[in-house]
Amino acid sequence: MDVLYGLHPVEEALRAGTRPLDHLSVAREREARRDPRIDAVLELARAKGIRISTEPRDQLTRHCKTDAHQGIVAFVRERKFLALEDLLNTPARPNGRFFLALDGVEDPHNLGALLRSADGSGIDGVILPERRSAPLSAVTAKSSAGASEHVRIAQVVNITRALETMKKHNIWIVGLDERGTPDYTDFDFRQDVCLVLGSEGSGLHDLVKRTCDHLLRIPMAGSVSSLNVSVAGAVVMYEAMRQRRTPSTQPSPPESKPPKPRKGLGS
Repeated sequence: MDVLYGLHPVEEALRAGTRPLDHLSVAREREARRDPRIDAVLELARAKGIRISTEPRDQLTRHCKTDAHQGIVAFVRERKFLALEDLLNTPARPNGRFFLALDGVEDPHNLGALLRSADGSGIDGVILPERRSAPLSAVTAKSSAGASEHVRIAQVVNITRALETMKKHNIWIVGLDERGTPDYTDFDFRQDVCLVLGSEGSGLHDLVKRTCDHLLRIPMAGSVSSLNVSVAGAVVMYEAMRQRRTPSTQPSPPESKPPKPRKGLGS
């Protein structure tokens, strides 16, 4: 049994309904000072027939291994991931489908922030590797403000093989790299695209980098050479959303569709 804690993660788990909730526990001490936000979540839980119990706040802290639970904890069944094929079966969109693949993001706060941006920018699905990835833990859910319960997530054994499969389905594989070219604003995201982000320390692994059709960069005007992965991902995802709101009849930047054939393993 997994735990989710905090107002937003618990509320979004109730609203999403993507996995069964066993019961909620709320801090007994809250009776002395009612919180209308918790009351609203409990009303939603009652409407869905979810059992509610009260426990001392210290006991909730022991369940969560942190005191950042805001007085409410949900006990949920383990999340079941989608298969890559489920994402590939996403219906076509006028300006293409947009996916996110994470190559070794191991910090749960970064993963949560990325899932929050993915939900906000309308990502069609996220691909995570089984290894070298932060788990979808309570910390991740709290960092995502509950958005992790809404995002469609597929887990794969081999991220490179998954990207090669996506290429065979005519999805452009676009990595983010500080030495890449062109700038991210010069790429046309109004087509089927999978954005690939690397690990916090070393970025994209060499094999994944060679699998990408394009490597884009975020220009930096200061002294450091790159952004935190969750910030960089949000920057590019929202640029893609901005472009995809524009009719695709406009001329596309030449960098996004070069005349040369794609390069990559298995191509």
